[in-house]
Amino acid sequence: MRLHRSVQAVLTAGATLAASAGLMAGVSSAATAAPTATALPAHVFAPYFEAYSSDNPATLAGQSGNKYLSMAFVQAATKGSCTAYWNGSTSTPIAASSYGSQISSIQAGGGDVIPSFGGYAADNGGTEIADSCTDVNQIAAQYESVITTYNVSRIDLDTEDNSLTNTAGIDRRNKAVKLVEDWAAANGRNVQFSYTLPTTTSGLADSGLAVLQNAVSNGARIDVVNIMAFDYYDGATHEMGTDAENAASGLYSQLANLYPSKTPAQLWSSIGITLMPGIDDYGAAETTTVADMATVQNWATAKGVNTLSFWALERDNGGCVGTAGSDTCSGIAQNTWDFSHAGEPFTSGGGVVTNDFSLTASPASGSVQPGSSTSATVSTAVTAGSAQSVALSVSGAPAGVTASLSPASVTAGASSTLNISTTTATPAGSYPLTITGSAASGSHSATYTLTVAGTTTSGLANGGFESGSLSPWTCQPGGAVVSTPVHSGSHALQVTPSASQTGECDQSVTLLPNHAYTLTGWVQGSYAYIGVSGGATGSSWTNSSSWTQLSVPFTTDATGKATVYVHGWYGQGNVYADDFAIS
Repeated sequence: MRLHRSVQAVLTAGATLAASAGLMAGVSSAATAAPTATALPAHVFAPYFEAYSSDNPATLAGQSGNKYLSMAFVQAATKGSCTAYWNGSTSTPIAASSYGSQISSIQAGGGDVIPSFGGYAADNGGTEIADSCTDVNQIAAQYESVITTYNVSRIDLDTEDNSLTNTAGIDRRNKAVKLVEDWAAANGRNVQFSYTLPTTTSGLADSGLAVLQNAVSNGARIDVVNIMAFDYYDGATHEMGTDAENAASGLYSQLANLYPSKTPAQLWSSIGITLMPGIDDYGAAETTTVADMATVQNWATAKGVNTLSFWALERDNGGCVGTAGSDTCSGIAQNTWDFSHAGEPFTSGGGVVTNDFSLTASPASGSVQPGSSTSATVSTAVTAGSAQSVALSVSGAPAGVTASLSPASVTAGASSTLNISTTTATPAGSYPLTITGSAASGSHSATYTLTVAGTTTSGLANGGFESGSLSPWTCQPGGAVVSTPVHSGSHALQVTPSASQTGECDQSVTLLPNHAYTLTGWVQGSYAYIGVSGGATGSSWTNSSSWTQLSVPFTTDATGKATVYVHGWYGQGNVYADDFAIS
């Protein structure tokens, strides 16, 4: 699980981010103002500005060279309110007195702002306007008020954390979007809506996709789906530029299924990508460099992506090398505004579409007995420009497995067959095979997971702590077996974080090499994490006062050795764990 918009902001400055409330009953009289808002460019670079800072957005826009900004965040002041404020503070209402002159100055210079509703603190605390307010008409009125007060043409909906599981809020939000779109059409206004959502490295998680599916069911047009390509929190070391491109490509495939009538160009032009300069909230394993920013900018330009952004403008400096997740600096060595300058060409250069293709394997996995064979279809498709020759190859086959492609070269739009054979001596396990297609425009890959049947074993001992002792678990100071609370049986594990430790408890296990497993465990407490490290990676977490089961799929490496762990978070109170298993 990822803590977007910085763990630091949530854990140490949550009060500043969450703020206070009010009520606006119905559409303001400003809704009848002349519809003069100028539409955004078809391809726009718009870094986020932190409205909870004391900075002047027009000043930073001028200093950084950014003509367009996304301004975050707009939210209710208290849960249950139907009135929105900048940063949920009653001192900054939606009025010309709050940022009006600064936004007008940006617009006078040929730029614009994209007000963003929500954000992690609001989504976590229930002050996101559609979570807080149960009246769809009043939610729509808040969107219309922002549009008419600042004469803007796009509203961003930053939806994460609890807002991704609040089905009533999701439905209200999309119904309100539909109302505003109908209002805009009736009044001749240019109005767009974008959703900003967390992502995995292969596209939206199911929760984010469900938000878009609900929008479709409500007839709400979503113009841009903007992914937060950072804070993956998956325990892996990332090449952030490549992972952002992979995440956007995964989103493209998801949108193609959701909107089957759209052309490839239309699909790419409904995608947004937001990076985080430097070291994100997770830590150094997720570090975005200036070179990554430039690479993604070039790639997004070639694809015809709609929006490029980063979180946030105040971080675009090298004032705190080595610091993760700061709101005021990137944590890496850089010149001030390096990320801004790397992204600026996108607005003027967007829309240059070159040839490109996609690559998929169907089915994406298969299981065989040792000595047997199987096959899959490798399909290619033109996603931009014209069809081109694609050379195909497959890698990752272990000893005892033979994999080949026939034919080994196709024209984009055609298919090939992946043929796989095993021997009777092929060891049991799960083996990811990478299929790569290379063309003049670049390369794409897909994964086929081959499972060779055989005997497996979990290797995990004392998963329910019923022995009454920790062994073979080892814990940081404070870790202990307790008799209450328990999920089942008579004992459970107590994990004891402090200001300087997470309280982590570990157990080393030896499993089958290159094999897919799932770790499960029951936990309760603030920021309770379980996962595996070492010869496998994966993690999951929850924040719950009641017992909650977490599930972590993972694949072992060639050694089969891994470490199972559970921990809390610095200074966040005890976590309890019980009934661990590996299957």
